[in-house]
Amino acid sequence: MTPTQQPAAPGPAGGPAAVDVHAHALPMPLLRHLAGHGRADLSQVDSGTLFLHPSVSGLAEGARIPLPAEQYDVPRRLASMDAAGIGLQLVSAPPFVFGSTSDDHELVMEVTRRSNDALAEHVAEGGGRLAALGTVPVGLPGAAGEAARCLDELGMAGLTTGTFGAGRELDDPVNEDVWALLSERRAFCLVHPSRASSPARLRDFHLVQLLGYPAETALAAARLIFGGVLDRHDPVLCLVHGGGCLPGLMPRLGIGWERKNESRTIPRSPRDYLRRLHFDTAVFDGTALRRLIEDAGHDRVLLGTDLPFDLADVEAVATIRAQNLDPAAERAILSGNAMRLIPSLNESP
Repeated sequence: MTPTQQPAAPGPAGGPAAVDVHAHALPMPLLRHLAGHGRADLSQVDSGTLFLHPSVSGLAEGARIPLPAEQYDVPRRLASMDAAGIGLQLVSAPPFVFGSTSDDHELVMEVTRRSNDALAEHVAEGGGRLAALGTVPVGLPGAAGEAARCLDELGMAGLTTGTFGAGRELDDPVNEDVWALLSERRAFCLVHPSRASSPARLRDFHLVQLLGYPAETALAAARLIFGGVLDRHDPVLCLVHGGGCLPGLMPRLGIGWERKNESRTIPRSPRDYLRRLHFDTAVFDGTALRRLIEDAGHDRVLLGTDLPFDLADVEAVATIRAQNLDPAAERAILSGNAMRLIPSLNESP
């Protein structure tokens, strides 16, 4: 840490005042490996742009991916955390290296393993202010094994998963071992959209991320609910971007469960499963955040920024504090829920 970089003020009992559960990193060792195999173009890194091969990114050939220096430069990351009032940050790979739409399963597993290894090294340079969430290659038979490796060998704080993988939905039977492992280990898992349905209709106006991603999160969560995954297992799942469209769609999903035979696949209304899930605060608006807290409960909402991308909620801490919540509820959202759900964060580095 440089002399100008000071950690955010401590919270209760000496813990961090703010724990960000949704942030991303693309460590340079991973990018150099991909470039060496013709799967990344680093020629414009200095200007903040990355190009990845479609087999890795799932994007169109030549799609520009933002690459701010905070993605790979730890001192710059720590400085951005200080500016946002973040004391501790959980870092995960972005969906551009999940390979969610690739049919080359060996490549997906190789990139995932290298990504996880690089991320473990990245957070180790953070002086105790960074922790890693390892990527789970959902849809592949070896996904649970890689999840266990992240927790046991790499010492990661938790995991992250895309919303689709290897041509399979999250409720596909191939993922049963993943949900069983997460439930048994009580491993925190961030669920991040990793593709968008009907990408051709979303290709203009940056709608893949602006509209496609929140819809994708709702779709994946609905399949976890109606597919019975949350009845068979009890994973600790946190949906990014406030759950996308899911909270707003709950009344419609609920009436469908009541009136449509095809939707009566679960013993309780979908509304009852909302409080089985957790949500980050990256909704970018105080009114939307208040509604999320009302719908899910303050014990189910965790600070998330999406740093360091250009769509990050850099005012997340201030927005939470502006809600005039009960002090205990505010502390829970800022840091307490994360510290409770991820016990390893309470351990000294």
